[in-house]
Amino acid sequence: MSTLEHPAIAAVAAALRAAGMDTAAAGIRVLDADARTAALAAEALGVTVGAIANSLVFAATIDGERRPLLALTSGAHRADTARLAELVGASEVGRADPAFVREHTGQAIGGVAPVGHPSPLVTLVDEHLARYPVVWAAAGHNKAVFPTTCAELVALTGGRLANVSGEEDDPSS
Repeated sequence: MSTLEHPAIAAVAAALRAAGMDTAAAGIRVLDADARTAALAAEALGVTVGAIANSLVFAATIDGERRPLLALTSGAHRADTARLAELVGASEVGRADPAFVREHTGQAIGGVAPVGHPSPLVTLVDEHLARYPVVWAAAGHNKAVFPTTCAELVALTGGRLANVSGEEDDPSS
C-alpha cells in the first residue's frame, strides 16, 4: 500500500470531497519525510511556520464528561489550555494521550487532520491562521498535508474561530 492509499488519508480525502472541496482533496501532498511538527512541515513545504495548521487534540472535561477537543493552531503559536477551557466551558483541559487521540480521530498524533474522524469533534480554529492566504493542514498521516484556508477550516470542522493562544501578535509576521 502506498502512503496515499493509507486509510486515514482516504478518510480525509472523502471528507473533503463530501464537503465539496475536491480541490483540497486533489491537493493532498505526501511529503518525502515525516512532518510531525509545524517546523518540519513548513520546511518541507517552503512556507512560514505560521501557515501550518497544527491539529492538537486535548481531553476536555465538559459537564463532567471527558471529551475530545480539537484546536487548530497556527504553527507560530501554542494553545493555552486555560484559554481553551474558558472558550469551551470546560472545567479542565489537558493533553490527550495517543490512545485517546486515535480513538476519537482514527489518526495518530503527528498526522491528525481537521476532518475524517469517526464523529465530529468540538473544534476551535486559531484566528491567527486568517493572516495566511493558504494554510497547510495534516491529512491523516505524518507525511500527508493539504492546502486550505482559515475560513475553509472553520466551515469544514463546524468549528469556531478563536484566539487559542491568548497572544495578540503573530511572532512569524
